[in-house]
Amino acid sequence: MKFRKAFLLVLLLALAQLLVVASAQEPDAEDTFEDEDEEEEEEDDEDDDSEVKEDNGVLVLNDVNFDTFVADKDTVLLEFYAPWCGHCKQFAPEYEKIAKTLNEHDPPIPVAKIDATSASMLASRFDVSGYPTIKILKKGQPFDYEGSRTQEEIVAKVKEVSQPNWTPPPEATQVLTQDNFDDIVNDADIILVEFYAPWCGHCKKLAPEYEKAAKELSKRSPPIPLAKVDATAETDLAKRFDVSGYPTLKIFRKGKPFDYNGPREKYGIIDYMIEQSGPPSKEISALKQVQEFLKDGDDVIIIGVFKGESDPAYQQYQDAANNLREDYKFHHTFNTEIAKFLKVSQGKLVVMQPEKFQSKYEPKNHVMDLQGITEGSAIKDHLIKHTLPLVGHRKTSNEAKRYTKRPLVVVYYGVDFSFDYRAATQFWRNKVLEVAKDFPEYTFAIADEEDYATEVKDLGLSESGEDVNAAILDESGKKYAMEPDEFDSDNLREFVTAFKKGKLKPVIKSQPVPKNNKGPVKVVVGKTFDSIVMDPKKDVLIEFYAPWCGHCKQLEPVYADLGKKYKNQKNLVIAKMDATANDVTSDRYKVEGFPTIYFAPSGDKKNPIKFEGGDRDLEHLSKFIEEHATKLSRTKEEL
Repeated sequence: MKFRKAFLLVLLLALAQLLVVASAQEPDAEDTFEDEDEEEEEEDDEDDDSEVKEDNGVLVLNDVNFDTFVADKDTVLLEFYAPWCGHCKQFAPEYEKIAKTLNEHDPPIPVAKIDATSASMLASRFDVSGYPTIKILKKGQPFDYEGSRTQEEIVAKVKEVSQPNWTPPPEATQVLTQDNFDDIVNDADIILVEFYAPWCGHCKKLAPEYEKAAKELSKRSPPIPLAKVDATAETDLAKRFDVSGYPTLKIFRKGKPFDYNGPREKYGIIDYMIEQSGPPSKEISALKQVQEFLKDGDDVIIIGVFKGESDPAYQQYQDAANNLREDYKFHHTFNTEIAKFLKVSQGKLVVMQPEKFQSKYEPKNHVMDLQGITEGSAIKDHLIKHTLPLVGHRKTSNEAKRYTKRPLVVVYYGVDFSFDYRAATQFWRNKVLEVAKDFPEYTFAIADEEDYATEVKDLGLSESGEDVNAAILDESGKKYAMEPDEFDSDNLREFVTAFKKGKLKPVIKSQPVPKNNKGPVKVVVGKTFDSIVMDPKKDVLIEFYAPWCGHCKQLEPVYADLGKKYKNQKNLVIAKMDATANDVTSDRYKVEGFPTIYFAPSGDKKNPIKFEGGDRDLEHLSKFIEEHATKLSRTKEEL
């Protein structure tokens, strides 16, 4: 009996434990409903993107609801903002007042705002690059609002645009065609002309900035006109001015073209064109100015000495200065005291270096007689020959214009021409001068090691332990580093002599050679550039990319498909190279942006063809390949 009672008690306890466990595992009814409610709320939130909400009277639009909302609206005021933007926060109360006022208009005019940081598609579509950006939408067509951010001015402008008979103001940018081009361009003292293609993304990005600049420059006295040519429609004009990419901008002076090398945003274009509209050569009227150039100058000094503006040589000099004003600062003088100081007669061009770059191995002045000169090219040749001192100072600010000639011998150390460090700087420079005088065929320069820290690192010299290091950059893009040693003229001379005799091995920045490189797109690194891209027996399409580049990431799947399409072509290689981590060992393959694509035809590797102007899609890239391929088999199914 006792045993049965004990057994029943154990059985009851076991059942009780099972019930507790089951109860714990079974979801609580109330909790379940709450979870379902949360899920429903999440679904509602997703649906809310298409619903146009209000925030203090301002409509909230986004990528999802925008087009549906504006489709049937005549006029809409839009503000693109960023939640963190201080100017946007300040403007918010004023914008809410504007919304209230325009809502009371008959008929009401919608006022909306768009968070450009989350509505990225709309921000890109409307070229939003700053906050707040205000636009007025008229029958779906956007117009920039460029007035002050006050209720009174914005409301007045929106009401004006909302009128049934309102038409947008004409563009300040003139439209040129074959019929009017010569009449307009030849008559202008200066005019900027853009050659564009309607489908070109860069042209679309430039268009609003170009138009804004045109409006501002049209208000100047005298105005500076801006114009544009649809190069795809006006093919004869494009061919006449060697337009091979878009957009191409050229400055014309009385019909004579000059390359535009300035910025491509509103204020940059304005400042650049104002500078270009001035005289190409500035007059020097006092001897003190010349003395200051010599004492404190940092670049070549160019001075034309003339009797007066009627001097024929003066006009020839001005024409040459116009052609070369991008690369040099020109001066002229009619002052006899300056001519005496320079030890020249009138009608002469003087080219000289600032005092800190002068040496006993080179003349102080290079004088050219301008009398009887009829070709500006003679002046250009004289300048190119004498622009650089025997050993100049290569800097990041002047290398693109002054130090492109190769071979270039560079000596890196702490270069500083300020008073406290000038003696040390000149001490090492003098050692370089002793060698440079014996190698006139090479360009020599000193460079600050901190300014060129990346270059020094790529040369393998950043951990050399030496205060002074040296390298040679040759015309093919190869780099040679001098073995670290206590620097003096003798070891620099030995280094340059070894280079001249072809006894040096180049330093090549390279990622490791891929162990498996059998995919449809071949991976090229610095060490394999010559063997793959420069292989004379094969056509090669090579993409130079940067890992961080958004356009490169967009291209990646397309490029992979391109590789698959041509994978059976034995004489065609589709390749890619990370240009930020590897050296391109040929100067014919210039990479100035990402992605850059070249076609290297078999048998002619020194003349690669750059892919420009077309969409980077499978169709256009395939067409590009088939236009230039030399050994393409056209019997393959994939073609």
